[in-house]
Formats: sequence, C-alpha cells, structure tokens
Amino acid sequence: MISSNDFRNGVTIEIDNNAWQIIDFQHVKPGKGAAFVRAKLKNLRTGAVVERTFNAGEKVAKGHVDKRKMQFLYLSDGLYNFMDNENYEQVELTKEQLGIAVNFMKENMDIDVMFFQGQVIGIDLPTSVELVVTETDPGIKGDTATGGSKSAVLETGHTVRVPLFIEQGDVLRVDTRSGEYIERASK
Repeated sequence: MISSNDFRNGVTIEIDNNAWQIIDFQHVKPGKGAAFVRAKLKNLRTGAVVERTFNAGEKVAKGHVDKRKMQFLYLSDGLYNFMDNENYEQVELTKEQLGIAVNFMKENMDIDVMFFQGQVIGIDLPTSVELVVTETDPGIKGDTATGGSKSAVLETGHTVRVPLFIEQGDVLRVDTRSGEYIERASK
C-alpha cells in the first residue's frame, strides 16, 4: 500500500483491478476543509488519462508491473512479434497496443515489455533511439526562410523536422516521447 502523500510522477498504483501510472499530481491544502491530492493518472492497459482526487493520507494499492527484456523480431499481418531474451517465448502485440511506439521500433531492438497480472499491457521504450534518415530534401545554403528546418523520413517511416545540414544516410537521435529530433549521432 502507498499513501496519497507519497505520490510521485511515474509511480504505478492499482485501482479497480487496473494498473495506473501517475503522470502528474498536486497536493492541495484549501483554507477550509481537509487537504487532498489531485492526480492525473494514465491507464496502462488502455492509455486513457483521467483526473482523480484522493484524500490526504488515503491508502492505495501499489501496482506491480513486471518488465521483461524482449527483442522486437518482425511485423507480420499487422502484429508486432517480440521474443523473450531468456526463455525465447514469443508475444504478439497490435498497433493499437503499441501506440506511437511503432514509429521508433526497428527489428532486433531490445525493448522492455510490461506485464500486469500476467497480461501484456504495453512496452517501455528508451527515452531516445537512433534511426537512419532514408529520405530528405537537400539543404540549400542560405535558405532559412522556412525557419532553418526541413522534413526527413526515418527508417521506420516516421517523419521529423530536422536542421538543413541533415542529409540522407545520417543517423539521428530522436526523442521517443515527443517524436522530435534531438541531435545527429556519430556515423
């Protein structure tokens, strides 16, 4: 059990037999009445985000989410196949279960797959990944009318805005939370 006073961003709690991750929280102490905690929670199964209020000191069950290191093998018939690195067990996930993570996954990549009560609820990508630029317009020197950026298509098919000096074949570091370009990685 965890007290609502101990809420922190990223903590997983269990409510109504579902795993919820705390995205944001705020301790509120009004002039009249008792203190309470307002929290923004994300359902790890569905991805739905809700706001909920807890009394100060209210006890909530801590959610135990297991993470297993798995390798992304391939995409087949709309199903993404993962293999456990220890026991070689395979798991299939749909595009809906993965969400925007499909934009940053490439074959043979090691990814943490999250399990709650023995059921797969999603994946946990690293905060950044390195992907190769497969298509981009050539940057023209002195062309800054567009704000000094252009579009680039990555090896996964995802499109990002990049500086003009980025060329086809460059390896980029991309933020998996926002989908934005961070920096050019070494070739």
